[in-house]
Amino acid sequence: MSSPIKVGFIGLSAKGWAASALGPSLIQPSVQEKFKLIAISTTSEASANVSAEKYGALVGHEIKAYHGDSSQIAGDPDLDLVFVSVKAPLHKQVVLPVIEAKKNFFVEWPAGANSKETLEIAEAAKKNGVKSIVGLQGRNSPTVKKVKELINSGAIGPVRSSTFIGLVQREHKWWPPIVSAESRYAIDKKNGVTSLSIIGGHQLDSFTFVLGDFSTVNATAATIYPTATIVDADGKPTGETLPATNPDHYSISGELKSGALATIVWRTGYPTTKGRRTLLWEIDGEEGSIRLESDSSAFLNIQNATVFLNGEKVEVAGTETELLGILGATWESYAKGEEGQYATIDDAVKNRRVLDAVERSLAEGKTIVL
Repeated sequence: MSSPIKVGFIGLSAKGWAASALGPSLIQPSVQEKFKLIAISTTSEASANVSAEKYGALVGHEIKAYHGDSSQIAGDPDLDLVFVSVKAPLHKQVVLPVIEAKKNFFVEWPAGANSKETLEIAEAAKKNGVKSIVGLQGRNSPTVKKVKELINSGAIGPVRSSTFIGLVQREHKWWPPIVSAESRYAIDKKNGVTSLSIIGGHQLDSFTFVLGDFSTVNATAATIYPTATIVDADGKPTGETLPATNPDHYSISGELKSGALATIVWRTGYPTTKGRRTLLWEIDGEEGSIRLESDSSAFLNIQNATVFLNGEKVEVAGTETELLGILGATWESYAKGEEGQYATIDDAVKNRRVLDAVERSLAEGKTIVL
């Protein structure tokens, strides 16, 4: 057996996505056979020591603690791979020193606050000859892989069209009309965490992983909720109200390179109500159809949807582990060198270009040819 990949982790502190998802996924017994967490970096010496002690106890060995500038942990000669999980506006400044130290890296989607930053990260990675993983793990969902397998097997014949409808419920408090104080930075477009860039990017990657790339894009959008009420951790209004700076409803249509027609509809802000579906993805082929649906989550990168083939439920192995299983499969693909099965910074650039085309279509009122 080859030696495990030695990992350093920037941003693995007491709370947030890194603490609730990425960190736990790396220390699963099956993952620890191929990855070894040996260093952590956070913004302060105190928090770094706390995190290093916590995870050291969980994995059974000492973990080095770094703090401050990312160049500190990037300079550790023992590391093979550095994870970066910080807020999107900080992605570029944190990951570039890692790349310049010629360390392979993971960076969370959207890999920068805008497409310019994503491209800069990609160019730096190419220049320094390093490998990358981007947190677009939906393509490693058992349900997404099963759908791709069914299509590739010819189960429904040539794909003619596909419609994806998703909803992020109000209770998440990520975007208007109700936003948690912790997520208020997401309201400002310049921070790069709009509903289009985050949920649009995640599901666009899964969509095109299964069906292939877009050749044209045409988009419309609307702002149903023009203001955001900021609430505290208990859900109580803080008294602050901010104007929405981005649409909360998007309809994106176009032609895929295969010739199939595609439509993606994204909505945020509706409250959870009985019978309200959060995900419906239909794929129609010449000889049959596939349907994915969920009443709990539209995030294929977090939860597994139910799959139907020609109206009959398909049993999909591995769905019981949900997010930890999806992330674990991503790390497994990287360890095996299965490029294409996990997303890279080049995939992030490709997705950014489609999202930029959506923005152009909205601004110019026309179809954009990619």
